[in-house]
Amino acid sequence: MAAGGDWERETVPRVMAIVSPRLPQRDVYSVLMVSPWCYRAFLSVPTLWEVLDLHEMSKAGERLISALSLVRYEHIKKITLEFAQEVEDEHLILLKSQRTETTLRDLQHLNLNGCQKISDKGIEAITACCPNLRSLSVYWNVRLTDLGIKHLVKNSREVVSLNLSGCKNITDHSLYLIADSYHGLEELDITRCTKLTDSGLQQILLKCFSLRSLNLYALSSLTDAAYEKIGCLAHLTFLDLCGAQNLSDQGLSCIARCKHLVSLNLTWCVRVTDVGVAAIAEGCRSLELLSLYGIVGVTDKCLEALSNFCSNTLTTLDVNGCVGIKKRSRDDLLKQFPLLRCFKVHS
Repeated sequence: MAAGGDWERETVPRVMAIVSPRLPQRDVYSVLMVSPWCYRAFLSVPTLWEVLDLHEMSKAGERLISALSLVRYEHIKKITLEFAQEVEDEHLILLKSQRTETTLRDLQHLNLNGCQKISDKGIEAITACCPNLRSLSVYWNVRLTDLGIKHLVKNSREVVSLNLSGCKNITDHSLYLIADSYHGLEELDITRCTKLTDSGLQQILLKCFSLRSLNLYALSSLTDAAYEKIGCLAHLTFLDLCGAQNLSDQGLSCIARCKHLVSLNLTWCVRVTDVGVAAIAEGCRSLELLSLYGIVGVTDKCLEALSNFCSNTLTTLDVNGCVGIKKRSRDDLLKQFPLLRCFKVHS
């Protein structure tokens, strides 16, 4: 009996502490039902209940309310509702009305990607519960407007990562609010936010000096007036400018001041020539990924420049569609860039 007691009290909890972090959360819920030992053992692992993953689940709003009513989630740090079904403003408003001032105080990461029934009202409610939120992702939410961003910056002052990709109804006013409130912002994705202009982006670039990742994919109306100020971002490592049809060699030469840049997507930047790429090669000598896909104005000369300065770092290089580059076969590229492992970024 003593041996059985030791197994229950000591061995099972130790095994569960090792195994549980490696299990998908849905599997954890299933194991809870296996036996009282498993149930008690899993409840004794506090880090297990710091994450709530409801992505792609049905009735996610009800599940969210139910889960957060349990004591074991009182120190939750991450909630994922990505493409969850049946989660609406009313659930987040109800959550706010049921919470105390300390509930969700530890929440740092919130993923609402694809939750298209959540509007500014829902953003106001959930952020009011999360004063220490550091990461918010609301990809593909056309109901979010500048008002929602106003609530966000008022309620959650510690945000360093913000994904607004596909939020087509935010304007420059949102960028003004973000720039004034989040000077420590490190990651920003404003892909396909088509109402944004140079004016809004300039405010971000002039005030958010800690940016490490900036995604400007499919923002074709921006011009060099904004692009030139990207050079102010001394810590930038990731930059996506796919579809920046107004980006010139002058703008790209300013971006070349970002000497720590590791990943640069210039797909369909149709005004760029060898001059701009050569500036990037000389200035960004830590570059590991570069896409020049579809740029007809570059030639073999730009590859020579890249080879001179980045041959020891580049592992991904996409020159598909660059008809001015004659030596663009796999073998030709490997002669100049021996570390290449990937030859296609755009698809």
